[in-house]
Amino acid sequence: MNLTLLTLDLNAFLAMAAPAQPGAEPGNPIMMMVPYVLMIAVFYFILIRPQMKAKKEQDKMISSLKSGDEVVTTGGIMGTVAQVKEGSVMLKIADNVKIEIVKSHISVRTEASKKD
Repeated sequence: MNLTLLTLDLNAFLAMAAPAQPGAEPGNPIMMMVPYVLMIAVFYFILIRPQMKAKKEQDKMISSLKSGDEVVTTGGIMGTVAQVKEGSVMLKIADNVKIEIVKSHISVRTEASKKD
C-alpha cells in the first residue's frame, strides 16, 4: 500500500474525531486503563501461559528420565541414558563413549524410548 494513501486515510480518520471542547471534563480514568488491562491479558494468554505450560512438561519429562531412554540434547547429540544422577545424566553416544551432561540440556525423549 502506498505510504501517501495510508497517510491520507489516517488524516481522514483523525478528522472525523470530535474536537476537544474547552472546559470539557476528561474521561473516566478507569475506562482509560481498560485497553492496557486487555493488552496484558492477551499477552498472558498468548505468550506467557503457553510458555509456562511447555516448561512444566519439559520439567516433567526430565524428572522421569531413566536408564535406557533415548534422548536428544539441545546441542543435537543423540544418545541413550546410561545413568541418572542428581543434576546430570550420563549419555552413551557410541560404543565405549559416554558423556555427562546437565539434565536441563536434554531437549526431547525420542519415540523409540517412549514405546517401551
